[in-house]
Amino acid sequence: MLLRSPHARSRRPGSVPLSLLAVCATLAALLLGVGAPPAAAASSLPCDLYGAAGTPCVAAHSMVRALYASYNGPLYQVRRASDGATANIGPLSAGGYADAAAQDSFCAGTTCVVTEIHDQSPRHNDLTVEGAGGAGAADVGAPADALPVTVGGHQVYGLEISAGMGYRDNSTSGVAVNGQAEGMYMVTSGTHVNNRCCFDYGNAETNNMDTGNGHMDAINFGTECWFSPCYGQGPWVQADLENGLFQSDAGYSRNSSNTGTGPLPFVTALLKNNGQNHFALKYGNAQSGGLTTTYSGGEPTAGGYSPMHQEGAIVLGTGGDNSNGSIGSFFEGVMTSGIPTDAADNAVQANIVSAGYGGPTGSTGTLSPGSEISLRATTSCCTGHYIRHQGDAGVLSTVTSSSSSLDKNDATWIVRRGLADRSCVSFESRNYPGDFLRHYDYRLHRQPMDGTAQFRADATFCPQAGKSGTGTSFASYNYPTRYLRHYAYNLYIASNGGSHDFDSSTSWPDDVSWAVGAPWAP
Repeated sequence: MLLRSPHARSRRPGSVPLSLLAVCATLAALLLGVGAPPAAAASSLPCDLYGAAGTPCVAAHSMVRALYASYNGPLYQVRRASDGATANIGPLSAGGYADAAAQDSFCAGTTCVVTEIHDQSPRHNDLTVEGAGGAGAADVGAPADALPVTVGGHQVYGLEISAGMGYRDNSTSGVAVNGQAEGMYMVTSGTHVNNRCCFDYGNAETNNMDTGNGHMDAINFGTECWFSPCYGQGPWVQADLENGLFQSDAGYSRNSSNTGTGPLPFVTALLKNNGQNHFALKYGNAQSGGLTTTYSGGEPTAGGYSPMHQEGAIVLGTGGDNSNGSIGSFFEGVMTSGIPTDAADNAVQANIVSAGYGGPTGSTGTLSPGSEISLRATTSCCTGHYIRHQGDAGVLSTVTSSSSSLDKNDATWIVRRGLADRSCVSFESRNYPGDFLRHYDYRLHRQPMDGTAQFRADATFCPQAGKSGTGTSFASYNYPTRYLRHYAYNLYIASNGGSHDFDSSTSWPDDVSWAVGAPWAP
C-alpha cells in the first residue's frame, strides 16, 4: 500500500481550516516579542529519530507539537457546544507547536471538547472518542481548555482525562499484532493521577473487551498497585498487558528503588516489548535529564504472555475493556514498528527535554492571560505572605528569597482567561498543570479542571480596584458579593459581614486587597 508522507496530510472534510489564524498568531507573536524558538532543530523530531534508527512510528499523537519535522497537518479536532461545528488545530508551522490561539478564537464564547487526536504518521491511526466496552459505558470527549501549558514558550493545550473520558482506534494500520515487536512512549504528568483502572496509551483489543492475557501492550501510568509489593507512593510507569499492571515478569516490582516518579509536572513514560520473551520499562523527567530503566527482562511468567497476542487497536485514557475510572494527562506519544534501540530512546528523551515543557510564559507580574504572578497580602500583619497551595488547600504563607523551590512554586500562578467568563481571570498552578484555584464550600482549593460549568464558575474571579484603595480585589464569578480573602491564614470567598467567622468586617477591605507581582518561581 502506498503511504503518504506525514507532511502531505490533508485536513478532514467539513472541518474549519485555521491556517490564516495561525499566520496571524505567528505575526502577532513576532511583533509582540513573545515568540519562542522554532521546534527543536526541525530536522529531527521524535518520529524522525525513531525512523532513522529503523523503527518508524506507526502512530504519532500530540496535542502540543508536531512529531515529524515536516508535519504540517492537523494535530487534533475540537467541537464547540454552541453549534456543534468542528475545527482542526494544527501547528503554527511545519514541525512546530500547536496553534492554541486558533482554538481560543474558534471556542470563544462557548466551550469545546476534543473529538479527535490525529495520527501524524502515514498510517492515519486517528483516535476518536471511545465507545462502550466490557467495563465501561461510552466515553465523552475531554474539555479542550482544561490543561493549558507552556511548551517551547508557546501556550498550548494538553489533554486532561477525567473518569469517563477516553479515545480509541479499533481499525489501525501497521500496529503490532500477535507477538510482533513494538515500542511506545508518552509524555504525561505525575500531578494528575489516581489509583483507578486504567490510564493507558498503547496497544489494545479491537472489540473493547478483555479477550485474555497478552492481548494488550500499553503504557500505564498511575498509583494503582495491581501486584504487591509496589515500593513508594508512585505514580509508576507500568505495562498493561491485560489482566494486570506489570512492573516485572512477576507482576510486582522486583526493583525496590523504583518508588515512582513523584509529582513531576511532566513525565516521559516508555515501554518496549519484543512480543516474545522480553519487555522493558523506562521513565524520565520530561523537563531535564535522561531515562531511568526500572525493568528489563522476561515477559510475565503467567500463561498467555509469552508470546504476546496483541490485537493492534490503540487506546488512550482507559483500559482495553474501557475500564474508565482513571484520570491522567496526555501531551504527546508515539508507537513504533519494532523495538527502538536505547540510543534512539535517549535521543528522543533529549528532544522532549529540548521542547521546553513547562518553561516560562514570557510574561510576568500582570493580570494579562499567560502572565505568571504571585499574589501578596496587603494587610499590615501579613505583607510578606502570599497565596499558595499546600496539599490541595489554598493558604496564606510567608515566602522569601530564601524559601525552598517548592514553596516558591506553590506560590506562583499562571493567569488564564476566566474559565466561565473571558473578561475575568482564573489562576492555574505553576507546578500542577491543569489544576486551578477554585472555591468549594467557601474555601479555596487547588483542584484539576474537570470541564463542568460548576468548576468553571468556581474557578473564575473578576478583578476590581482594591477595596482598601490599594492593589486588586477579586470577586467570585458566581458569588459576586464575595471576594477572595485571607482569614486566619486560610483562603475563602468572603462577604463584608455575615454569619461565618471569615465574613467578619474587621480588616475586610485590607484582607480582600492583593498586590499582583512578579512570580516567585523562576
